[in-house]
Order: sequence, then structure tokens, then C-alpha cells
Amino acid sequence: MMRAMREMSKYVFYILAVAFIGWLVFDVGMGITGRSSGASGDVVLKVNGQEVHYPEWQQAYQSAYDQARRQSGGQLTKEDEKDLQDRVADQLIQAVLLHQAYARLGITVSADEIRQAALTSPPPEVTNLPEFQVNGRFDMEKWQQFVIRGSNPEFLLALEQRYRDEIPYVKFLQFLTADVYVSDAQLWRMYRDERDSVTIAALAVTPAMIPDSAAAVTDLEAQRYFEAHRDAFKRPAVAYLSFVALPRRPDAADTAAALARARALRARVLRGEAFDAVAKTQSADSGSAAHGGDLGWIHPDSGGYVLPFLNAVRHLRPGQVSEPVVTEFGYHLIRVDAARGDSVKVRHILVPIELRGTHRDLVESRTDTLDRLAAEQENGAELDSVAQRLQLPLAHAPPLVQGDRMQLGRWVIPDVSVWAFDTKVGETSQVIEATPAYYVFRLDSLTPGGAPPFAEVKEAAMAGAREEKKRAMVHPRAREIAEQLRGETDLLAAAARHSLRAVRLGPFTRVAPPPQLRQEPLVIGAAFGLRVAERSGVIQGEAGDFLIQSLARRQADSTAWLSQRDAQRRAILQPVREARIRAYLAGLRAQAKVVDRRKELFRPQNATAGS
Repeated sequence: MMRAMREMSKYVFYILAVAFIGWLVFDVGMGITGRSSGASGDVVLKVNGQEVHYPEWQQAYQSAYDQARRQSGGQLTKEDEKDLQDRVADQLIQAVLLHQAYARLGITVSADEIRQAALTSPPPEVTNLPEFQVNGRFDMEKWQQFVIRGSNPEFLLALEQRYRDEIPYVKFLQFLTADVYVSDAQLWRMYRDERDSVTIAALAVTPAMIPDSAAAVTDLEAQRYFEAHRDAFKRPAVAYLSFVALPRRPDAADTAAALARARALRARVLRGEAFDAVAKTQSADSGSAAHGGDLGWIHPDSGGYVLPFLNAVRHLRPGQVSEPVVTEFGYHLIRVDAARGDSVKVRHILVPIELRGTHRDLVESRTDTLDRLAAEQENGAELDSVAQRLQLPLAHAPPLVQGDRMQLGRWVIPDVSVWAFDTKVGETSQVIEATPAYYVFRLDSLTPGGAPPFAEVKEAAMAGAREEKKRAMVHPRAREIAEQLRGETDLLAAAARHSLRAVRLGPFTRVAPPPQLRQEPLVIGAAFGLRVAERSGVIQGEAGDFLIQSLARRQADSTAWLSQRDAQRRAILQPVREARIRAYLAGLRAQAKVVDRRKELFRPQNATAGS
């Protein structure tokens, strides 16, 4: 088992790092192992009878919330919180299902397996740490000496728990993919499908060829079509909103104040204060500030940072502190700690360009008025009064479709898309803070979701019924044309003589057909089944019926295939394995009995998370 596991380790840890890490490295506490951690009244999720209690949920959610805050560098919107809750629930459910699968399959982990995995498969993130590198490359011997010496017991204990979680998953992957194999016949078919090519003549008979006059539709037929296809006419709810926006963009004085502060911080560093100490207390980038402004190793030409920032990095020597560099985030003080090849280790201090002094006081005072007199009002007319008092225009937002986010110009305004469909017509929102302004919205009207009355969609229903009639007329018409062209040896010429349109398509392969045939698998299959000059019968396709004739054929070279067969097999096996894993996990979820009590227990946790 261990030998097989070591053979798979590189593949497995790649998957852990890229595709499945969210399902595994998810500390969900005692509840995941099946041990109760609370009373039944605090059950948030139940998966095949196994309960996830509120403490496990809150721990997982808080961890994910904190991580999302660090990544975003600010508060999360209501939409973000809802998405995060759904993602946490999915991950918790997946974790429970995996542990249940381990138990069914008898998968366990021994102390020796943990030790061997620690020695032979270090976590991907440690391979970039300087203490485990020689000449800029990870040194396995250094890592193994570190593990054997046990000089950092706390780290090794955490590492042991990680392997205790991950090794069962490695075995689980081995169980799922042990029989994954691609035969020579399958490889040849794939190679052939990419290289066999044909050129055909094609005559398509489609509903568009049938005149509307031949497919007249009555009101009764349209009504019947509407009733039979009611789901196709369903539409989401739409909210119609007015709003007042109180601008909160910094002015020239605010920008000058931020620049002066950045220069003052730079002067402190140049006078001898430690850059990392200043970053911890002064940088607005909360994600890096906790680590002394450390951004890690970056490649100045690899992207990932805004261009002015990268341009400044390119011109800095190790130990040098930049002048203030302005970006869309504010002013940056940048220091390069070290250089290694094309990469540099970078720290920064971020000074945001914010409202300051009298400008801030004025905006805050007006915002207080907006909040006190217009926000969260049942009588929406208060918004008109406050708009006049503050001399702000009352604007109409574009219609907001349920599930979309509110966008005004280039700005996405948070929270509106949740609030608008949870409130009553006429009520106003809380004050919503966005980059360009503070907003208060009013719900003026709401079009409910679902299928509308027939009268509203009568024209669309008539068009659908007409299309349905035309499709029913296509096959008889195609048979008539086939009979007209019986005995003809050249489909292109014969179609032209009968005032019909046939086209030449190709050469094309099975996997790269022309646009006209991308949704026509039966036509493609028939094209590769014909001998050159042979003509098909009527083929009933997706968009209509087809008559085709083979004009030319080129077959794949089997000798060339043999020379690359082994490389082809290697390239194919990994995605096949991944597809197997995804399908199995999707099957576990589809068959699971899941009870989700989040709506019963609590509303979105913006009140407690991150506090």
C-alpha cells in the first residue's frame, strides 16, 4: 500500500493543492468524525443521519470568513456572505461524505504511514521556504532531517494531523482509480478522431425554409403551446428601484494628505525604524500587515499586481525603499528584501487615499442625516424629502433581475440584490457603503418571478407554436427533396438545378466539425461512414434534416500513431482519473440525504462573523 501511495503522491498532492484542497484541509471539529458536540437543537446540517452542530459550523464559517476578509482586504457584502455560507455548507457536506466513504471502505491510517508520507511527500508550501532550499531549489534531505530531528514539535503535530486527514484520501483515490486504463484501441480511436478528415456536400432542410403562411397558428394553439411549455416562459423576479447617492470620493486635499503621510512613514524607515514594524502598525493592507508587509517572492514580469507597483519593484535594489507609488489602492512604500534569479522578496506599506479632515466631517455629517431620516423607512416618500434637503438627485436604477448584482456605471453596489427581494414595496434600504458613494435605495415596485400571464407572452407563444409546426413539416419536405434528387450523382450540382442550396463543408475531423454541424452528431457520424462519392439518405438532425454526399476522405496514419502512443497514454490518464474522482464525489452528493437547517437557525452571519 505504501509503495503504491508513494507512487501516487506527486499526482495526489497536485490535486490537493489545486482541485480538492477545499474539501480536505477543512478543520470542522469533532462533529465530522461522528462524535456529538452539542444538542440536537443546534444541528445546522445532517448528512445521511450524521449531524454537524453549530460549533463546527461556526468554526468553519469563521475560518472561511477571516480568510475571505484577508483576501478581499475589506468588509464582505451580503452577496459575498451568502456565497461564502453556501460554499462552507458544501465543503462540510463533502467532508462528512468522504469520512463516511472511508468507513465503508475500511480505510484507516497508521503511524508508520504518517511517518513515511512526512518523509517522502512534504506539503507543497514548504518547498518554497528558504530553510529547506539549496541554491534556490528544494532539498529533500534538509526536509527529512528536519522531520527526523523533531526540532519544532508544534509544527510537526500539525503536520501529523494534516497527513492523518490526507492519507485516507490518498488511499481513497487509489481505490477509485486503480482500474483506470486506456487501451490501445481507445488511444487509436482518439488519435483517429483528431486526424481522420472528410469533405462533404450538405443540403439542410430546416424550419426556416417553411414559410409562415404554411404554418399559421390560432390563439387556441398558442395557448396550448404556452401551457405545455410553461417552464420555458418562467422569468426571475425584477425589482425597480430609486436611489440617492452621497458621493464619498477623496478630493485633492485628501490625496495630498495621504501622500504626506506616506512620505512621513518613509522618513521613519530611513531614520532606522524597522520596515516590518512600521508595516504592522501603519499599513492598510491587513493581509500583509500582520506579517510585516511581507508579500513573499514575486516575479516582476509575471503579473498578479497592478502595473505601477510592478514597475517600481523592477527598479529597486535589495534593501532599498521606494518613494510613494500611487495605484488604485493608494500610496505604497515598497522594499525589496532579497533577489533570487528573476524573483524578488517584497514588502510594502499601503497608505489609502481616504476622506480626511473637514471633507470627511462634512461627508459624515451628511451621511448621518441620510441614515437618520431616509434609511430603513417604511414610508419611502422620506427619501424624496431627504434628497431635496441634501440637494442630491433622486435617480432610477436599472431594473434589477433577481440573482444579478446591482451595477451603476462601472461600480457594483453591494447588498442591494439581497435586500431588494427581502423587503416590501415602498421601503428604503439601510445606508449602503460603496466605493464611489453612500447609497439609500427605495423599492418602487416588484415584478414577481414565475410564468407570466399568457397575454403578456402571447406573441412569443405564437412564435413557439409556429416553430413547432414548421419542425413537424421538415421531415416530409426532406423526403420530397430526396425523391427529387434520386439518381443524381453530384449533390451540389443537382441542388442548384432544383433551386435548392447545398454547401461544401470541410475538410473537417470528428472532433472539430464546421460550425453548421457542431450540434449534429448524427450527421458527423454519417459523414465518416460514407465512401467517397456515396450519398446518404435523409438524416434527422437537431436543427433539421440533412442530405449529404462524401466528396473526399483522408485517414489517420497508424505508424505515426504508434510512435507517440505512450506519450498519448500518459497525457490522457490524469484527466481520466480526475473525471472518475469528480463523478464519484458527485454521485455521493446526489445520493446523500441532506437536511440543511441554516434558514431555520440563523440569517446571514454578518452580525457575528469577523467581530
